[in-house]
Amino acid sequence: MLKTPTGTWLPAWVPQSTLTLSFLLMFCSIVQSATGGYDGSMLNGLNILVPYTSYFNLTPATTGLNTASVFIGSTFGTLVSGVMTDRLGRRPAIFWASVVTLIGIVIQTAAQNIAMFVIGRIILGVGSAISGVSSGVFLNETFPQRWRTWGAGMLNNFYYVGALIAAGVTLGTGQWQTTWAWRLPSLIQGIFSILCIVILPFVPESPRWLVHEGHYEYARASVAQTNSDGDLSDPVALAVYKEILDALEWEKKEGRTMSPKEIVRTPTARRRLLIGMSAGPFSCIAGNIIASYYLGAELTTAGISDTLDQLKANVVLNVWCLACALVGTQLVAGWGRKPTALTSEILLVICLFIIGGLSKMYADDPDNASASLVYGDVAVMFLFQGFYSIAWTPLLYLYPPEVFSVRIPGLPFIIQHRYSIRANGLAFTTLALNLLACVFVFIMPIGLDNIGWKMYMVNGSWDIVIAVLIAVFWVETKGKTLEEIDALFEGEKHSSVPDVEQVRKGQATLDVGAIEKQLQGNTEIVKYE
Repeated sequence: MLKTPTGTWLPAWVPQSTLTLSFLLMFCSIVQSATGGYDGSMLNGLNILVPYTSYFNLTPATTGLNTASVFIGSTFGTLVSGVMTDRLGRRPAIFWASVVTLIGIVIQTAAQNIAMFVIGRIILGVGSAISGVSSGVFLNETFPQRWRTWGAGMLNNFYYVGALIAAGVTLGTGQWQTTWAWRLPSLIQGIFSILCIVILPFVPESPRWLVHEGHYEYARASVAQTNSDGDLSDPVALAVYKEILDALEWEKKEGRTMSPKEIVRTPTARRRLLIGMSAGPFSCIAGNIIASYYLGAELTTAGISDTLDQLKANVVLNVWCLACALVGTQLVAGWGRKPTALTSEILLVICLFIIGGLSKMYADDPDNASASLVYGDVAVMFLFQGFYSIAWTPLLYLYPPEVFSVRIPGLPFIIQHRYSIRANGLAFTTLALNLLACVFVFIMPIGLDNIGWKMYMVNGSWDIVIAVLIAVFWVETKGKTLEEIDALFEGEKHSSVPDVEQVRKGQATLDVGAIEKQLQGNTEIVKYE
């Protein structure tokens, strides 16, 4: 361990092994997705448990409120997440987000009525939103480029780790007849935030944030630690660091203004905004909300109404989704972001229409429905969640930060000084996701109760639109550093060094001595004031 300056109040003792550090980076940022996955699976289980539904005397409307309240908090948290992530630093923002999340979990666990439960979940949502943005930006900016797809993709894959733990916990407490049947699962939710707080002192600050703040030597050390076992003169580490500096210098020469209008001033800026923010809404309305929060109601429409059977299905579903998310991460890394998302979306459309048709057949004559019809419907539901997990689980926190890679001003609705579009861009897509989730999570139990199988048909129809938008507008970013992705939009690379991947593979050489001289001449670069 090497004590490493971070430019913030939160110190760091960083291992010199890049591989070890990569694992720590990944685990310190699982808090958001694991907490979110645990939350969704826990609510799935709680909505099945009689001690929970009877304690709060739940109706379809109050069930929706209890469940959707976390997204109300997430909406508020998103509004400040970009500011916190940029002003405090990536690591301190994750720390405070974990603290806020823990406070919400305590209130939720101790709830005596619906109001207290909802307040706790709103606070939990605030913390989760801040953590989601800061973790997503932190991993994308800090992880070595060769492993970034796995590092950032696994951030959201841990959703299913949390979900699996929650499914097992609620299955275990499902036979209890006291309020601890739902209080204990709620309390255990805090374990991820505690784990994150423990690991944070052993990872460095984002080198791109450090450069933005003027801490150039700290940034260079961070790049070396995350790319070359701490070797400052390694060609790959030098190439990465030089790209970061050159991108900042190019922006300075371009005379980018700090007006909020800058984010939509040019066609390129507008294109990046629309493409980058699309992942959140697309993933939200793809149709997974039904199974993520109301699996019991979904299984009931298919003919499986026994409480224990539904809890067991929740466990199996999360094991399946985790496996699919891991396969999807490999596809995203090897095949690419756009083809994986497009293929997944087409398969989701097919599954939704099949689920709707089979659910209609069951609803028309439930007493005479065959076992093959019931289990066939459930099988397609599982396939749907698997296809969703293949693309949207790894892409949600991987693709937007890649697209939002040029530092330009923050978003119009966020009052701030001067911040990078990466943090606020991810906040924007998360805000859009949470606003939609507030609506969809609230109306899903009401919709399933009133129109049943038709909800699947409606969902399948707008998924067709999503597939078309991905095919036409998305840009492939596979195999590029964050600075190299700029060339895909701007039409030119803003650094004179070869692509990092070419240097790593020996396809291009780097004059280390010449680069060192250039770096010594870059001391005049100043951070944005």
